[in-house]
Amino acid sequence: MFEAFFSTYLSSAVRFLFLLAPFFVVTMFLALTRGLSAAEKASIIRRACVSAFILGVILFFAGPLLFNAIGITLNSFRIGAGCLLFLTAISLVTSGTRNHATGLPEEDRDDVAVVPLAIPVIIGPATIGAIMVYGAELKTAPEVVGGLFGLTTGLLILAVLLRLSGYLERAVGKTGLNIMSKISGLILSAMAAEIVLTGIAGFITSTQAVGA
Repeated sequence: MFEAFFSTYLSSAVRFLFLLAPFFVVTMFLALTRGLSAAEKASIIRRACVSAFILGVILFFAGPLLFNAIGITLNSFRIGAGCLLFLTAISLVTSGTRNHATGLPEEDRDDVAVVPLAIPVIIGPATIGAIMVYGAELKTAPEVVGGLFGLTTGLLILAVLLRLSGYLERAVGKTGLNIMSKISGLILSAMAAEIVLTGIAGFITSTQAVGA
């Protein structure tokens, strides 16, 4: 039981960390909070991460319910979510930004914690699909708990990076953050390919089983 929990936790923590594209989020956070005080930034980080966590947990458990409600299979959703995630990865690799987040720094900054920081910067369309897929893949209680702990760990690491965003910007500069975003995008593209290939393999297997 503990082995299943621990292995799921480690793999989920790494998955969710890269899925959240932390260095891209740091770049957007710096642009959205330029000129705000340290206390205001800390408040935004706290509310954004809590909002992202609540949404993430809902999505984590919503997959099977949604799939049954609209009559699609997990494998079909894997293919669709993987393709969407791959487009996001391409956008990160080519431009250092997610394809749905262009122009967000010009948003009204009265309260950016939930919109646009939590949604769609931290949890965007591709992230929503991937979280639902990962949640639906976990069957046993230790795996589900490990997955939830992995999601929590990914968001905690993101929160720490956001708190250190000023130091990161001074240490590596905007160019350095952009490079790290592109590296994250490369890893994200491999994750997307894995989701799509798993979906295709599962779809072929299920089709052959029906045909037999």
